[in-house]
Formats: sequence, structure tokens, C-alpha cells
Amino acid sequence: MGRSACCEKERLKKGPWTTEEDQKLKSFIEEHGHGSWRSLPSKAGLQRCGKSCRLRWTNYLRPDIKRGQFSLQEEQTIIQLHALLGNR
Repeated sequence: MGRSACCEKERLKKGPWTTEEDQKLKSFIEEHGHGSWRSLPSKAGLQRCGKSCRLRWTNYLRPDIKRGQFSLQEEQTIIQLHALLGNR
């Protein structure tokens, strides 16, 4: 019933990412784009599943991710939107 979990396959690494793995993923995506996340790990030379690569890219490695504290303008916008929309 449906696909089996991708991480149950043999020889897939689990746990924390190394800086070498991060660099491989980042350089591959910058050069080729991500395309199919299921086929990306083998093309990039990573022993990870596609889901792990996708989550690592979208949550940590993407260059447009802003880290750090909110600016005063951003904080005011959040407060205004919360007053307008609530906790939706």
C-alpha cells in the first residue's frame, strides 16, 4: 500500500549532516538545480534519501534564508498582521 519509506533502503546515512555533505548538496544544486529530489542524492554523490536532501536545502542551505533577529519594520508588520488576522 503505497511506497516504502525511502530511508529504509540499504546504505543510506542517517543523522547529522557533515560540512562535506552540505557542500556537495549546495554545489550540485547551484550548478544543476534540484530537479527530482528522489534522483538528486545519487547524482550528487550523497548517501542520503531525497527527502533528507530536500529538507536540508529548504531549511538550512538555501541562500535566501534570513537568519537572525527581526528588524523593527518586520516586527511591526508581524504585530499588525496578528492584530488583523489573529493566530490563523
